[in-house]
Amino acid sequence: MIKKIWITGASSGIGKSLAIKFANEGWQVAASARRENLLMDLNNQYPNIHPFALDVKNETETKNIFQNIVEKFETIDIAVFCTGIHDPDSEKKLSSEKIREIMETNFFGTLNCIMAVNNYFRERKKGHISIVSSVAGYRGLPAASGYCASKSALISLAESIYFDFKRYNVRISLVNPGFIKTPMTDKNKFAMPMIKSPEFAAEKMFIGLTKKSAFEIHFPIAFTMTMKLLKIMPNWLYFLLVKQGMKTIKY
Repeated sequence: MIKKIWITGASSGIGKSLAIKFANEGWQVAASARRENLLMDLNNQYPNIHPFALDVKNETETKNIFQNIVEKFETIDIAVFCTGIHDPDSEKKLSSEKIREIMETNFFGTLNCIMAVNNYFRERKKGHISIVSSVAGYRGLPAASGYCASKSALISLAESIYFDFKRYNVRISLVNPGFIKTPMTDKNKFAMPMIKSPEFAAEKMFIGLTKKSAFEIHFPIAFTMTMKLLKIMPNWLYFLLVKQGMKTIKY
């Protein structure tokens, strides 16, 4: 039986590479993002990637689009929510407006997607919802007040709803990538250790989503384990290390 997946943030970066990976593996892919022209380009190259343009910040639109996907596909096996924005230059100046914009997209946009599939998966009593966060959600980082806060919130959200959906036999997973070369990370003006391609990320995610059952999918392992160490490090030591690291960055 042909399996089907819904991926948001599919017009570029990790979401795009993931859509292509699943399409190449024979899945039917519902691809969502704001930029419909980029989704149409994907559809022209991969007929089994179907465009469903969407602004996840619009809760009503998100629910309607998911209903359109279900009507076309009949079933959805996995929903992967990849939408995310970051603007490191603007975040150097603490701005409630910028933080609110990032939270509206990264956190509440993802929440809108979860609410869109909520009843469907509970009633179906099987399926898989995957939330893409980041190792940036492990601890606060410089010039990332909104981004880190949004990713940290997504981690806690995934952990919380894990229990809610487990009762309905629905798997919740959390994806925490390290640095992946995307249009978003291209804005960073500092060396990004162990940075990987979006194709690398898509391969690791495909394996984690379809061949393994762990709650957290994180990569590259050497980098994410280092970040996990920072997560449990005493605050005084963490702040000292970050302060030393900032001396090499134009902040």
